[in-house]
Amino acid sequence: MTPAEILSSDLAQAAQQLRDKEEPFAFATIVRTVGATAAKPGAKALLSADGTILQGWLGGGCTRGAVKRAALQALQDGTPQLVSVAPEELLAEKGVRAGEEVDGTRFARNGCPSRGTVDIFIEPCLPTPQLVVIGASPVAQALSALAPQFHWSVTAQLPETRQTRQRFVVVATQGQGDLDALNSAFSAEAEFIAFVGSRKKYANLSEKLIASGIAPSVVEKVKAPAGLDLGAVTPEEIALSILAQLVQVRRASVTQAHA
Repeated sequence: MTPAEILSSDLAQAAQQLRDKEEPFAFATIVRTVGATAAKPGAKALLSADGTILQGWLGGGCTRGAVKRAALQALQDGTPQLVSVAPEELLAEKGVRAGEEVDGTRFARNGCPSRGTVDIFIEPCLPTPQLVVIGASPVAQALSALAPQFHWSVTAQLPETRQTRQRFVVVATQGQGDLDALNSAFSAEAEFIAFVGSRKKYANLSEKLIASGIAPSVVEKVKAPAGLDLGAVTPEEIALSILAQLVQVRRASVTQAHA
């Protein structure tokens, strides 16, 4: 639970409802004001995935557009945003323009008569990434037990509908229905698919998949063998190497989006 939730039971309840529905959202907190402003430091609001204020208050309409844009950016990048809404003459004094970002702060123009300055911190809250582990092998069992400790939502079944959360698939059937499992993985709209098995084994499976009509570009995207090269031997060690790779891919996608 974040500080914003702790300070308001209404915010906490609304946030939990969004979590239960696996919907992304964001918290906005006013951290500093200068001059005449409707809301003061400490004011908080809960924002939906489209930037709409669902709970709480941040003052009048002077900050609404800037907060919405910052929330959408935060949810897209998965990183917090700091936005400073200030009158145009103050922006000119600072030598910045509305929309510019300087030293981690994005500036926006306050066109309200109050002419105050409001600094707002936007904290994104994204659904826990989903890890689909296909198979009942020892590696699959070890990975399913280990991943939740690193904030992955683990399931053995592919949901029928696409969710807003990131989805990663690991096929760990190890000889028990490999082709069927891979075909299921291809239909999962996953950010990443890995296969537990040797490079030679997957090469043989690839030929069969392509012959069955799967596009070569789709088949080639599968990481095989799954996992980083840690010299893993036991199922637990192999599961650790796979989880390390999943974390690497997940964090790299956030870094690339923010670059």
